[in-house]
Amino acid sequence: MVPRKGTLLIFTAACVLKLLGSLWLLPIRDLCFFDFHEVLYYCSCNHGYVAIGNHNCTETANVKKTPIVLAIATCGGLGVLLVLAITWWLCKVMKRRNIRKLKEKNFERNGGLLLRQQVSSSEGNVDTTKLFTSKELEVATDNYNKDRILGQGGQGTVYKGMLTDGKIVEVKKSKIVHERKLENFINEVVILSQINHRNVVKLHGCYLETEVPLLVYEFIPNGTLFEYIHDHNEDFPLTWDIRVRVATEIVGALFYLHSAASIPIFHRDIKSANILLDKKYRAKMADFGTSKSIAIDQTHLTTRVQGTFGYLDPEYFRSSQFTDKSDVYSFGVVLVELLTGLKPILAPSSHEEARSLAAHFILAMEENRMLDIVDSRIATEVQREEITKFASIAYRCLNLNGRNRPTMKQVAVELENINMSHRLPTAEQLCQEVEYPVNGLWELASTSVCSSTNESLEVDIQEQPLIY
Repeated sequence: MVPRKGTLLIFTAACVLKLLGSLWLLPIRDLCFFDFHEVLYYCSCNHGYVAIGNHNCTETANVKKTPIVLAIATCGGLGVLLVLAITWWLCKVMKRRNIRKLKEKNFERNGGLLLRQQVSSSEGNVDTTKLFTSKELEVATDNYNKDRILGQGGQGTVYKGMLTDGKIVEVKKSKIVHERKLENFINEVVILSQINHRNVVKLHGCYLETEVPLLVYEFIPNGTLFEYIHDHNEDFPLTWDIRVRVATEIVGALFYLHSAASIPIFHRDIKSANILLDKKYRAKMADFGTSKSIAIDQTHLTTRVQGTFGYLDPEYFRSSQFTDKSDVYSFGVVLVELLTGLKPILAPSSHEEARSLAAHFILAMEENRMLDIVDSRIATEVQREEITKFASIAYRCLNLNGRNRPTMKQVAVELENINMSHRLPTAEQLCQEVEYPVNGLWELASTSVCSSTNESLEVDIQEQPLIY
């Protein structure tokens, strides 16, 4: 029987739909149509399905996808990977950009612009102040290894490190982020970058791109003066000569800060714990976190009271006005420590409360019993006259009226005179016999050398004192 025209059209449409379905362009599983004239069903199945009877399609085994489907799937996968790669790259770029902006912000906040300006203008010692990178300091401290820790305190941790050139250094890293301590760090960088003195601890450089800057100092191996005064170190006993020499070195550095630096500097925290001893036991002034530089014509600073109890100038405590004489007072307490071996705050006894060493010393001087409080370790090796001179200097430094205290320059001159008296050769040493080839010349030559040498030394001491 020949199919009718309508039936052929329906069958043709079914074949087209089947072809589209085989290309996954239409989600058609099967397609059946009804011929109203012949009352027959014709079913067309998708690719991978076969007709069972007139009504059902079933899946065939081992269906293979067409090349077009594979191409579409491959392109889709590559597109997804490309999108993921671009997203990852953008995130990495944004992260680097944020880190760079944060470093720039920290650098500016930590005084980097000011330090860079000083480096460009070559003021003071800033030409030797290096700006380290984080990688350099990580290598120097072995990634801040715990075995490299030299000391820990309220302000931070100090690590021992070695730079690429073999130089041994100390890396000071703050462990507590506090606005006031951050100001002290910045201030110490700026102050030390202007100082070049052999009795002031040297700042090699810094790293300013972290939240709290890292400072790199020269390595000072022998601890603080406070430890040697109060812990009685048997390996290095503090003889009288050493105490006078240390006092002379420190006052020389303080005189430099007050009068000889390009910008006058007040230390504001002078104490024996801030005086370090290097490998040759030379004194080094340290910790300039609270120091202030002032104009040459400026006489005082009006600031919030800062300092260490026992060393604090009473006049500064009352008025909040810090002057160069306030540093003189604090140094006077250090002199009394060297003389007596006592701590700046005396422990309370059974019949009295704790009081300052300065008050105890002043009372002993006024009652003429100063020799009773001299450190027993030096009492037998020094003449009473020298102790009296040393104590007199300390007594005048501790005057409650700042105007009546000596300047740091005057203290430096007087301590240098005492120090020189230990290093001067005696008359016997100056007049040692020398054998001359011609007989009879010894008496004349000997007399001439002794008289001229003694006279020249007297002039050097009194008129031209040596000041470090």
